[in-house]
Amino acid sequence: MFGWIMRILWRNNPPKKEQTPESPLLDEPWRQLRWGDRQRDLQYVQEYKPAREDIRYLRVLLYGPVGAGKSSFINSVSNVLRERVTSPALASATTSDKSFTKQYDTHKFAKGRGSSKTFYSVVFNDIMGLEDGSNNGVHPNDIKLALEGRLKEGHKFNQVSPVTKNDPGYNKSPSADDRVHVLVCVMSAHAQTKPSILEKMKSVRGTASELGIPQMAMMTHIDDACGEIEKDLKTVYKSKYLRKKIKDFSAAVGIPINCIFPVKNYSEEIDLNDDVDFLVLSALKKMVDFGDDFIEKNC
Repeated sequence: MFGWIMRILWRNNPPKKEQTPESPLLDEPWRQLRWGDRQRDLQYVQEYKPAREDIRYLRVLLYGPVGAGKSSFINSVSNVLRERVTSPALASATTSDKSFTKQYDTHKFAKGRGSSKTFYSVVFNDIMGLEDGSNNGVHPNDIKLALEGRLKEGHKFNQVSPVTKNDPGYNKSPSADDRVHVLVCVMSAHAQTKPSILEKMKSVRGTASELGIPQMAMMTHIDDACGEIEKDLKTVYKSKYLRKKIKDFSAAVGIPINCIFPVKNYSEEIDLNDDVDFLVLSALKKMVDFGDDFIEKNC
């Protein structure tokens, strides 16, 4: 009798099947990479030289919110090119809403040592971070002057007062070598960006577009944002979270998806890692391509 009652109850209320949790990864990567080609991309960047004799360096300007990893990316590029852990750009290891970078510096990457030392033909300029509020962070007009090559080396940023033609940090006669040849926005995949900062980004993009300067973006902190990527960096283009983050950022700022590159900066590592290097080189090679096209057409 008891068994018959239980069968009736089970028939009317069958036990719910446990649902398999949705995988955080796509079945196939949405961008194909040849992970074994690290040396090919490294050689490409190491051997690059601008075609014009009056331009010694292809100049890349990094901009983005405070804490996005601009200075850390410069250090990661230095690690890759010099094939050892280095630290040419001071970077903060603490989280803050204030920019760690205070002045306009050019970061070069050395080949060799001593009297035989030369430099690679790609250099980076890191500027004060974008901050929330009208009188916080780098002033948009200073970014425009940097793009035009009108900021002198060592200029100290003033959040309230932008550079004027009478300031000692103003370069009155910029050469083609002083100009920025590619503009790169650096964003964190692990952070939410405030609308006011997104508006500043769009303003910077508008200025660069008027000058014809090519633009791209990098998504940093990808291992902090996605546990699957933290376990295996090669899942970077399978991560559903990162894919959505990149699509949302593209829609908000206007940078095409094929111009946005996820990277992991060196932070905890004391030795180089081929997978970390490969993502850095993937972005760096595209910067060289974009910047070289600009030099050929506009400088």
